[in-house]
Amino acid sequence: MVKKLTPEQLEELARRAKSIRRNIVSMVTEAKSGHPGGSLSAADILAVLYFAEMNVSPAQAKDADRDRFVLSKGHAAPVLYATLAEKGYLPVAELLTLRKVNSRLQGHPEMKAIPGVDMSTGSLGQGLSAANGMALAAKIDARDYRVYALLGDGELEEGQIWEAAMFAAHYKLDNLTAFVDFNGLQIDGAVAEVMSPLPIPEKWQAFGWQVLVIDGHDHQAIYEAIQTAKTVKDKPTMIVAKTVKGKGVCKMENVADWHGKAPSREECELFLAELEGLED
Repeated sequence: MVKKLTPEQLEELARRAKSIRRNIVSMVTEAKSGHPGGSLSAADILAVLYFAEMNVSPAQAKDADRDRFVLSKGHAAPVLYATLAEKGYLPVAELLTLRKVNSRLQGHPEMKAIPGVDMSTGSLGQGLSAANGMALAAKIDARDYRVYALLGDGELEEGQIWEAAMFAAHYKLDNLTAFVDFNGLQIDGAVAEVMSPLPIPEKWQAFGWQVLVIDGHDHQAIYEAIQTAKTVKDKPTMIVAKTVKGKGVCKMENVADWHGKAPSREECELFLAELEGLED
């Protein structure tokens, strides 16, 4: 039987996700550029990973046995930075330096500059390959850490993703769990219209992966899917998380235009007030 989260744990995750979302909106507004839509859609996934599952801590940021996380859709750096700050890797105040000159918080994550970032990403399609390498290294070195990766649904249009999919299945990387942030939108519009990767679950199954389909904003469902993935042997797991682009901000939700647009300061105040009103 898959372990469930307690009501207290679910309440904490809701608080963490709200804080992450508020910081995403604030930092992108301050930077006057960035990618809020796909960052907000992934906030619940990262909240569960970092506060209910992964064996990571700022005090052991380089520990050889820590779990690894790769943000393959690197343009969603705000959600990773906000999560790392929530976890204590970064000062929360530093988030407002996003994309500024001499800031270590670049528009895409850089592993040499930022504690807690396991892989520099930004060129779409490459992150899953890096996660594969980490998972294979764990097998070779007989270590029991797990590797997690987050992909965008538009990113599935990249050919390297499917080479990596074959690799992970071929080498039976059952210590690898990946997520697709399936919000249905990319910078140019609906993924189904730009270059359709659909049907997503069936494709990953055909490539030899265990596939789970969940509500990507349901903390309990996210957690249970991760626990199920840990029981799977001899194949990697893909969790297809159905999400809402811009989740938590009504004006942003399901609007492709917010893929890479910053709010004005007036919009930011309204959005933060809306997020503050969300139930924990």
